[in-house]
Amino acid sequence: MKPFTWLFRHWLKLTLVFTLCLGAYFIYLDAQIQPRFEGNKWQVPAQIYARPLTIELKQEITIQEVIDELELLGYRSQRKALKVGEYEKQTNALVIFRREFYYPDKTYPSQKIRILWEGSRIKQISLENKDINFTRTSLEPWLVSRLISGLDEDRMLLTDEHIPSMLKTALIEVEDKDFYDHHGVAPLAIARALVANITAGRTVQGGSTLTQQLVKNLFLTREQSYTRKLKEAAMALVIDARYDKSEILNAYINEVFLGQNGAVAIHGFGLGSHYFFNKPLNELEIQEIATLVGLVKGPSFYDPKRHVERATERRNLVLRVLFQENKISRDVYETAINKPMLTNNNPSLASGKHPAFMNKVNNELKRVVTTEETRLSGVKVFTTLDINAQRRAESALKKVISEKSKAYKQPNLQAALVMTDIKTGGIRAIVGGKETEFAGFNRALNAVRPIGSLIKPITFLAALEQPEKFNLATLLDDEPISFDDVDGKKWQPLNADKKFRGKVSLLDALVKSYNVPAVNLAQAIGFDEVVESLKRLGANTQATALPSVALGAIELSPLQVNQVYQTISNNGVMKPLYSLFAVTTHEEKLIWKRTDREQIRANEDATYLVNYALHKVTTEGTAKALGKRFSNINMAGKTGTTDDYRDSWFVGFDRNLVTSIWVGNDDNQPVNMSGATGALPIFIELQSKQSPKTLVRRFPESLTIAHFDKDTGTPVLPGCPNVISVPAIKSSLDKPQSCKGIPKEIKQEDTKKKSWWDRLFG
Repeated sequence: MKPFTWLFRHWLKLTLVFTLCLGAYFIYLDAQIQPRFEGNKWQVPAQIYARPLTIELKQEITIQEVIDELELLGYRSQRKALKVGEYEKQTNALVIFRREFYYPDKTYPSQKIRILWEGSRIKQISLENKDINFTRTSLEPWLVSRLISGLDEDRMLLTDEHIPSMLKTALIEVEDKDFYDHHGVAPLAIARALVANITAGRTVQGGSTLTQQLVKNLFLTREQSYTRKLKEAAMALVIDARYDKSEILNAYINEVFLGQNGAVAIHGFGLGSHYFFNKPLNELEIQEIATLVGLVKGPSFYDPKRHVERATERRNLVLRVLFQENKISRDVYETAINKPMLTNNNPSLASGKHPAFMNKVNNELKRVVTTEETRLSGVKVFTTLDINAQRRAESALKKVISEKSKAYKQPNLQAALVMTDIKTGGIRAIVGGKETEFAGFNRALNAVRPIGSLIKPITFLAALEQPEKFNLATLLDDEPISFDDVDGKKWQPLNADKKFRGKVSLLDALVKSYNVPAVNLAQAIGFDEVVESLKRLGANTQATALPSVALGAIELSPLQVNQVYQTISNNGVMKPLYSLFAVTTHEEKLIWKRTDREQIRANEDATYLVNYALHKVTTEGTAKALGKRFSNINMAGKTGTTDDYRDSWFVGFDRNLVTSIWVGNDDNQPVNMSGATGALPIFIELQSKQSPKTLVRRFPESLTIAHFDKDTGTPVLPGCPNVISVPAIKSSLDKPQSCKGIPKEIKQEDTKKKSWWDRLFG
């Protein structure tokens, strides 16, 4: 009896000690819980968004192009657009019930917008049924991918305002009916579960509260033991005492496991909504909410993509609970249970998609967000990606390379492509190789190869910036020429057809891509000037100024090439190419935003003349297959071929986009294709998949249409025979000479009538 007597005597002290120990334990648990619960609870991949589609008055864009974007964003086509996320097609118009969305520094409200077309251009943008017009509007950017970076789980963090009240109601009614009444642990629920399990002879019911489930997922292992269960209950009590019920519920909604996307676990209802239904959580219908809530009990067992019948039964059970508890009406219940189980088959949200573009995004992201902790806190990354252009580029490149590999017996043939917006420098698409889903060597960024004849427009631009010496009609020698190279050997450039023409105009030399005249022109302005001009236009190169640079013995990547031609196609204004526009937190607080930068790197008049010549390349020159294929759309471009046909290049542009394409072998073996037969067909295939916009450039006031004698290159009066008529810089023109033997009235013919190139470029 002595031990009991001792216990009886000291029960107060023992109770005090036990209470102190228990209190200390709870303080210890609180110290473990607080940093995690109040800090970054999870490592969350960065969310990568494409560019928003901007729609403006007088913009040339087809209705189908806008519909393609809407379908991508998960909008539903309806006879009448009555709900957010729906659109209707009318005669020459679209009515879009646009979602509310945030784009850095601006929130776009949910609105029903009507867009009216006149021909191929937008005539009016207005609020439906309201006399309010806009000059421009935008659709929300598409969530393209997630930078998983080796993580084995993924989630999309939601704040309270983005969580539907019906989801909270359904979750509590089905999983933890006493959630708002208990203190983290529900003894009665545990007792009920124990009785049910004993009666059934197996585990048929759980007694854990939502708070306990959250603790288990956030802080504990999967170990099945009484010790772990006691710790789980203690931590649940601490969390319930310290935090508001809404905070606990929101954390659970972001944490709960809902399925598997390949090797990556899907956590949280935000990501689950996109994965299973391709729309935001707040747009789900009641039966879709019930489907997600039903997944909590067994994500694999009730997976609606794999087990439709089983998932439908579980969904209907959730709906029945809501009906029985008077949370939904009979009409809503009966309508919902009769809806088919429809899930999203679009493989959206998959990490690793479009790896070449994501490689560029990741490189830029690491420069502006330097800590990994921030990058893995669910940041939203807004990029310049045009996902439709990216998919078309991938498809076009794969198709043509497959055909060329067979036709030319080149099984290892590779290619790369970069597409950018001329006016902004924003990168719209990057393809790093024919295995477009493989995150291997990114040729678009890292494969530096000789650029061949792509150098010629740079040489000709540098010359035309000296208008007192050169114009498009200037005659260049096309006769045998030789140089001593660095080893003392003779270097004798030849034209592709091995022929010499005596003299050719500067325009013809560029349009027909003659080598010898190009070398002579480069020598005239200085080979060092060619290299410096290339750098000035945006190329990062340390090339030596040898005679061979005139024929492209300079190595650049497709991205560097694109930067140079962006400057040329943008009238000499260089916009640094970029893929990253802005970064925000998951709560939409701005972390970083790009500032617009531009520099004038070339004379506008001279650039206009080069663009004029590059247009003629596509109608009369080495890329005339492009003009033939798109006879009603004006574009410009330049082919490039290197020694022994090792590299095939093409750069082309319409009014809005410039695309650089390389084709070759990684081991530098010949591909036996010129720029016209290798890279150009990819550009043509790409343009056939989209809607290129005809090239229009303002005709500078400092230019005029001048007439030159073909044999001498001297200015002559209009109406003379044997002339070439081209745009030229007024201030540098000599007085035109009269032509002998031609009646005066012919020489005085009306020159006010606009010629075809004036109509085209003016």
